[in-house]
Amino acid sequence: MKGKVGPGLYRMTRKEYQGLLEIAREQVHLGIYALEKADYAELRNDHCKSTTQLKAMIRQFEEQGFKVMVNDEKNQCES
Repeated sequence: MKGKVGPGLYRMTRKEYQGLLEIAREQVHLGIYALEKADYAELRNDHCKSTTQLKAMIRQFEEQGFKVMVNDEKNQCES
């Protein structure tokens, strides 16, 4: 699988990606920490000021066909 981390694009196994995903999840308390689509993943660090802003960002990425990994105020989830 290909993974975008910061400005670089890397080839990694699913297991390596899952490890990076755990680290990214801890860094974002209210926001988007990763996007997935087919064999492509992108680690992000998008912090949101409100749940409304988070939902708008989730919709934007889902419209583009991405699976969105988010942390909201109550729990961690995938959209």
